[in-house]
Amino acid sequence: MGRGKVILERISNEVNRQVTFGKRKKGLLKKASELSVLCDSEVALIIFSSEGKLFHFGSVGYML
Repeated sequence: MGRGKVILERISNEVNRQVTFGKRKKGLLKKASELSVLCDSEVALIIFSSEGKLFHFGSVGYML
């Protein structure tokens, strides 16, 4: 049985928003890495936080 439909809206509590951002960012970076390895593809991911911080992932030349 599924969890049901989740309504996407901005998280009003700043602390909760930052915690959620960190968790989802980590998951997105992991998925990009997995996609690169499993499909032997080049993947680039750029994330800008609401504070202007830059997070990036690039798989060019990625070796296990």
